[in-house]
Amino acid sequence: MTKPMNNLKVGILMASITALFVLAGRALGGNAGIVIAVVLALAMNMGTYWFSDKIVLKVTRAQPVDPSQAPELHAMTQRLAQRAGIPVPRLYVVHDPSPNAFATGRNPANGVVAVNTGLLDILDQREVEGVIAHEIAHIKHRDTLTSAVVATMAGAISSIANMAMFASMFGGGSNDEEGGNPLVSLLLMLVAPLAATLIQLGVSRTREYQADRTAAELIGTGEGLQSALLKLTRGTTQIPGHMSP
Repeated sequence: MTKPMNNLKVGILMASITALFVLAGRALGGNAGIVIAVVLALAMNMGTYWFSDKIVLKVTRAQPVDPSQAPELHAMTQRLAQRAGIPVPRLYVVHDPSPNAFATGRNPANGVVAVNTGLLDILDQREVEGVIAHEIAHIKHRDTLTSAVVATMAGAISSIANMAMFASMFGGGSNDEEGGNPLVSLLLMLVAPLAATLIQLGVSRTREYQADRTAAELIGTGEGLQSALLKLTRGTTQIPGHMSP
C-alpha cells in the first residue's frame, strides 16, 4: 500500500471512530449529547496532542538517558534519525524486565524513543537497531499521535457505552424525540465498543506494516528486525509486557 493510500485509510478509520463517538453521545443524551460528545472529542484530542508523551513517560516511569550512559544506543538512534530525515528523538529507558520498546511524541520535533531494560538484555546490537528503526519509522509517519488519539477515543466510547447501559437499566437515557428508539440506543451502546476496538486494531495493524517496511529501508535489510521480533515474541510470552514495539 502506498503512503497516500495508507494515510487515507487511517484517516477514514479515525473519522469512523469519531462518528461512533458522536453517535454514542446522541444515544445517551439526544441532540444535547451530540454537542457534549463533540466538545469532549475536541478536548480529548487537544489533551492527547499536547500531553500524550508526558503521560506515557510518567506511567511507564521512563528515565532519560544521555550519550555518556548509552553511547552506542545514542549513535545508532542519531544515525537512523538522519537517514529518516527527522530530528534525533530523545532517548529513554524503562527499568522493566519485559522486552518492549515504544515511541511517543506529537510530531517528529518532539519524538521520544523508549526501550525497556529487558529488551536490551536479550537483543544483540543488530536486533536493537531494527527495533529502534521501527520506532523511528513510527515517529517519521506521525503514528504516535494517531495511535494516541484513536486509543483515547476508543476508551471514551467504551465509557459512554457503560454509562448509557446503566442509564437504560434504570429508566434514564434520551427520549424518543431527542435520542430515538431506546432499543436502538441500547443496541448502539452494545455495538459501539466492539466497533471502536476493531477500528483501533485496524489503525494499529496498518501503521505496524508501514513501520516495518520503513525500518527495513532505513537499515537496508529487514533481517535484524525480523530476528528481534522473533525473540520479543518469545520474551513477551515468558514475561507479559504492557506495550509492543
